[in-house]
Amino acid sequence: MLVLSRKECERIRLGDDIIITVVKVAGDKVRLGIEAPPHILVLRDELARHDEGPRHDEAGVNKEAIESKLDSAACSTEAMKMAG
Repeated sequence: MLVLSRKECERIRLGDDIIITVVKVAGDKVRLGIEAPPHILVLRDELARHDEGPRHDEAGVNKEAIESKLDSAACSTEAMKMAG
């Protein structure tokens, strides 16, 4: 197992297609954003063990995916500010 330390808005790449971004660190919780191709199934371990898919609201919208994209975009903006 590879163990890495990362700060908020820093990323880890898995191959060419998967990017994991540390979105937020607060106390003992870390919020991660995961960008992966549609054919890659990304599930929290507790969901995978129960063989459930992602939760959707009444309109069929995956709210967790939308929140993750928004947080990832915020980190991208912050990273660009830090680089420039």
